[in-house]
Formats: sequence, structure tokens, C-alpha cells
Amino acid sequence: MTHLELTTRISMKWLLSRPWRMLAFGFGSGLSRIAPGTVGTLWAWAVALVAQLFLPNWSHLNVILILCVGFLLGIWSCGKTGADLGVFDHSGMVWDEIIAFWLILFFIFPANWKVQLMAFILFRFFDIAKPGPIRLIDTYFKNWVPGRILGQWPNTVRGFGVMIDDLLAALFTLLVLSIFAKFGFY
Repeated sequence: MTHLELTTRISMKWLLSRPWRMLAFGFGSGLSRIAPGTVGTLWAWAVALVAQLFLPNWSHLNVILILCVGFLLGIWSCGKTGADLGVFDHSGMVWDEIIAFWLILFFIFPANWKVQLMAFILFRFFDIAKPGPIRLIDTYFKNWVPGRILGQWPNTVRGFGVMIDDLLAALFTLLVLSIFAKFGFY
């Protein structure tokens, strides 16, 4: 099945038929035919801004718990959805971008809109360009063949592969932002 045929098959009805699909596709934000990863990241940003307005006194522990649970749910949902599609890292699965960008925002909030925009641009750059170790990790999991030990959980391993490269892109983004801050660029 070609990517075009696969994309045409995916609809909101298909997403709603299984909860893990809805989560993996970022509650529908991954259905965008143009730059679904960017749309998913924008969705994450919007949700974080709204959450910040309505839940300003959340403790760091609550946010860390949400991020950890979200990461684990991402492994599960992206693994199952990838198996459903037969494409283990489909571009419409954007939960990885959402959790990774929420992690970035957790570290930079309360930042002004310019810093947030810089974080968005840097994250999208690292997620798309996949420099150095990000590309190595991404390639490893895209080419992963089940073995005797981890082969018992192929969806889990593949789901982890979907999530981990975006986590690395988030860490690269935070590193660059901290260097910019250190040298007074913002």
C-alpha cells in the first residue's frame, strides 16, 4: 500500500474506532495532509498555553508525572497504531512531537512569546533534520528486526523508537536554548 493510499484510508472515523489511534494521531492533529508533525507541535503549544491559563499553580511534580505517563502512553499507542497501519513511524502519529514539545515548554515557561517561538523553530529543525545521534537512533528503530528477547514485544519496541527520537530533539532544543541564554541572546 502506498503512502497516498494509506493517508486516504485514515479518517477521523478510523481514529475514533480505537483509543490508541486517537492518542497517537494527537486527537486528530496528525490528520493534516501538510506537515502533520508541525501541526501536532502547534497543537501541543496551544494546549500548553491554555493549560497555563487555567492551571497556573500546578506543581512541577504534576507536570513531570503527566510527561512520564504521556511518554509511556505514547510508546503503547504509537506501537499499536503503527502495527494497525503496517507503517511503524507514520508521519500522522504526532504524539511524540506533542510530548517532546510539552517537555520543552515545561523547562522554558514562563517565557515570552519570542523564546517560545525560538523553541518551536529549533524543535522542528531538530525533529526534521535529525542531526547526529537523533538520526542514528531513528534509523536503528526504523530498521529494527525482532530478535529472541525483545522480539516478544515488537509493538512496544517500535513505539519506543517513535517516541525516543523526538525526546532527543527536545533535549537538543533545550541545550541550544540554554547556550543562547548563557550568552544573552534572549
